Amino acid sequence: MTGPLLLLDGASLWFRAYYALPESFTSRDGRPVNAVRGFTDMVAALITRHQPSRLAVCLDLDWRPQFRVDLVPSYKAHRVAAELDTGPDVEEVPDTLTPQVPMILDVLAAAGIATAGADGFEADDVLGTLAAGEREDTVVVVSGDRDLLQVVADDPVPVRVLYVGRGLAKAELFGPAEVAEKYGVPASRPGIGYAELALLRGDPSDGLPGVKGVGEKTASSLLLEYGSVAALRGAVDDPGSGLAKGIRAKLTAAADYLDAALPVVRVATDADVRLSRDDVLPAAPVDQEALAALATELAIENSVGRLEKAMAAPRGGHRE
Repeated sequence: MTGPLLLLDGASLWFRAYYALPESFTSRDGRPVNAVRGFTDMVAALITRHQPSRLAVCLDLDWRPQFRVDLVPSYKAHRVAAELDTGPDVEEVPDTLTPQVPMILDVLAAAGIATAGADGFEADDVLGTLAAGEREDTVVVVSGDRDLLQVVADDPVPVRVLYVGRGLAKAELFGPAEVAEKYGVPASRPGIGYAELALLRGDPSDGLPGVKGVGEKTASSLLLEYGSVAALRGAVDDPGSGLAKGIRAKLTAAADYLDAALPVVRVATDADVRLSRDDVLPAAPVDQEALAALATELAIENSVGRLEKAMAAPRGGHRE
């Protein structure tokens, strides 16, 4: 057996690492390294658990793509720290986290762990594209973003999502059956069903208003009854559909939003993804000297040691 392709949502994980550990973890010269330390430990733990043959950390090269903003201007608008004419807007990020991201990327590069990104796309789209394009290995996507639940699949290869929104210790592994059961979406199309659930209920964290007056339970019941947003909207115009008058009015009022927002909610699967290096996970760091120097400089020797131990361990299959 070969191990799975492990795809990590980089920013999702290092944000969680940053808030999980105190800023009292510092480098030799006093810089906070809590996110670096926590993220490195997460990667080591995930390698130990899943024994991947291949691994890529997926990055936001554009955290608020213009094509989504053009469709829904409120998309992530509340997170904008500065608007730029020459590139992606600046996201509001804690001052002591921003300098740690290059440190994390340096650790990954020295270890020989691939990163992946696509110009004009979010990490979600990179994860979705790589997962949808895989034809050989089982895929495990790791994220604290529930939007990624829409990438679950059984064909052509199994794609599972390890949801770490409540922390790695309480992580939940989702396949199509688990998504359908937990979120009440059609079992015949759980991935897109979850995206349509999010479309109807909205997502304040992403600035998506949803259909006013339609929460998650109502959205679930509507999708289970009608099967899809397209069929549901068709029922609005059909007097004999049995659709409740109140729901009909809410969907009618939200028609413009529904016209625009599905491509915003859906994870792209056609991004032009570039990898920093081959995604095969090496058994030892590709630049041992550089990694050792970083470990000393950043005072993360124990975390780097755990990462090296995890990389060196025999691999060959998923371990629950």
